[in-house]
Amino acid sequence: MNTPIPAQDVRPEAGAINLSCILALDLGTTTGWALRSHDGLITSGTVSFRPGRFDGGGMRYLRFTNWLTEIDRLSGPVAAIWFEEVRRHAGTDAAHVFGGLLATLTAWAELRGVPYEGVPVGTWKRCVCGKGNASKDDVVAAMVARGFAPSSSDEADALSILHWAIATNGGIDG
Repeated sequence: MNTPIPAQDVRPEAGAINLSCILALDLGTTTGWALRSHDGLITSGTVSFRPGRFDGGGMRYLRFTNWLTEIDRLSGPVAAIWFEEVRRHAGTDAAHVFGGLLATLTAWAELRGVPYEGVPVGTWKRCVCGKGNASKDDVVAAMVARGFAPSSSDEADALSILHWAIATNGGIDG
C-alpha cells in the first residue's frame, strides 16, 4: 500500500531555488549558518559542536545531525545545502572535524534527498568581495555593507555562501 508523502515533506525540484528554503554552512567546531526561508527571510548565526568534557568522540556529529533535523523541521523543508569547500586546514584536528561534519552532512542529505554542494572559497569570495583571496575582515565588511550584522567570520562566511547561491542560482548562472 502506497502512503502519500505529506505536503510539508515534498522537496522542490532541483534548480528551483528562488522560492525554496536553502541553507549555507561554514563547517567547523563553530559552524556558521545562513538560511533563506520560503518567504525570502534570511536568518543566520553560529552553533558550537564542541564536545563536552564527558562526551564520546562521536557526540559532536550526533549533535550536528540533530541540529540539521531541527532546522529542516522548523524552517524547511530544506531544498538545497551549500557549504564551504575547504582544501587546506590549519591543523590536523580541524581537518578531522571538517571531514566528520562533511560526512555527517552528506549522509543526512542523501537520506532525505536534499541536494548539496561544496563551493570553493575563492569562488564565493570573488562573488561577494570582488577578489578570491579576500580576508576575513573583507568578508565581514561585505556582509555588513549588505545589511547584515554577523557576530563572527564563521557567520559572515555562511552569509556569503548563501549570497553566492542566490546570486548565481546555485552556480548555474555564474
